[in-house]
Amino acid sequence: MLHPTKVFVTVGTTEFDKLVLEKKGFTHATLQTGKGITEPLCGQVGKVTVEHYRYKPSLQEDISSADLVISHAGAGSCLETLEAGKPLLVVINNDLMGNHQLELAKQLHQDGHIYYCDCGTLLQTIQEIDIDSLKPFNKGDPAKFGAFLDNKMGFS
Repeated sequence: MLHPTKVFVTVGTTEFDKLVLEKKGFTHATLQTGKGITEPLCGQVGKVTVEHYRYKPSLQEDISSADLVISHAGAGSCLETLEAGKPLLVVINNDLMGNHQLELAKQLHQDGHIYYCDCGTLLQTIQEIDIDSLKPFNKGDPAKFGAFLDNKMGFS
């Protein structure tokens, strides 16, 4: 059973209040709530110290200090978390048309890098995941891609 002490929850720029309202089992929670309409309780909420903000220029500090990141499945949030080497639980927003977030989450999960769920299974998933079983995410090397393109275009 997972028992992190600090969790960072991010919704990006979307409105996804269900995600930020479902938290359990942490001593410290930092919530990035985006443009959601719900204002979460802050301060000491039971055994959890909660702080929140809507936006700030960078989430890097919050991601780096977290024992677990719970995020929407935006590509930027996922990659920033994985490149920081942090365990990631992605919560799919089933309200999105075409649900590109589900496609990304399924692939990253299939590759062993993340866990994912939806709001209805979030608490159960937190209790069941084993963050030690996640595989490290190897950051891409843009130089290799550039060399590949140069080679294909006949420039090298």
